[in-house]
Amino acid sequence: MKAIYKRELKAYFDSMIGYLFIAFLVLFMGVYFLAYNLAGGYPYFSAALSGLTVMMMIGVPVLTMRSFSEERKNKTDQLLLTAPVSVWGIVWGKYLSMVTVFAVPTGIFCLCPLIIQANGTAYLAADYGSILAFFLMGCVFIAIGMWISSLTESQVVAAVGTFGVFLLLMLWPSLVNFLPSSAFGSAAGFWILMSLAVFCFYRMTESRPVSAAVWAAGTAALVILYLVKRSMFEHALTGVMEALAVEEVFEHFVLDQTFDLGGLMFYLSLVGLFLFFTTQSLEKRRWS
Repeated sequence: MKAIYKRELKAYFDSMIGYLFIAFLVLFMGVYFLAYNLAGGYPYFSAALSGLTVMMMIGVPVLTMRSFSEERKNKTDQLLLTAPVSVWGIVWGKYLSMVTVFAVPTGIFCLCPLIIQANGTAYLAADYGSILAFFLMGCVFIAIGMWISSLTESQVVAAVGTFGVFLLLMLWPSLVNFLPSSAFGSAAGFWILMSLAVFCFYRMTESRPVSAAVWAAGTAALVILYLVKRSMFEHALTGVMEALAVEEVFEHFVLDQTFDLGGLMFYLSLVGLFLFFTTQSLEKRRWS
């Protein structure tokens, strides 16, 4: 894993992608920092971070698009998968190299609350908590982008697909309002989500019998629950979808100035989940 980490980190800076990514985030952070904090006089640095989340939708896909798609296109993934290193080691090496690149601008952002403090009132605990949440949210975005990159050999498709997912995540709280809140609508929504999850499982494992059995068991469980206790499905779908809003955790730090430990654990769980998805995608290619 260490060798892969060093190779990937060196590649990001040899190809200028790392420098461009860092410069992109620092540039726009400077603009937001000047507008909100220095010129506007707002004492919380988290306001500038909140504006930068939109720029993450552009920067992260550029950073992650080449992680595995380039290997597949150049056929070097066959050499990588037959190397004396585990698939987990490959995934973690590539992931940590991208996180390291992202950590550079995040470290620079840590200077901004000190600049505010030197010129007036600052709330360092709230600001550094927001920076931590912003960093972990970025780690989630990187994990998602790397997983999408492992599904295609086209860097353009990986970048566009990652941007589309990020756009969906940004619009998630608004889209939840359009979901059905009735018991039948919620049950139907859960069935659709379950079917999509089983389809993703099938795509990763290519096991039709197991996928069919899981789908049948899930469908039967939903039907039984709906017939036995229909009331539990009232507003259940919207409640679950609202709990999965990724940006909501960051907004708790920014808007409420509260340290949401459960939200940070949610971010770490998402990172582990998408790293697992990436590993399964590579395992499928390794044995196919």
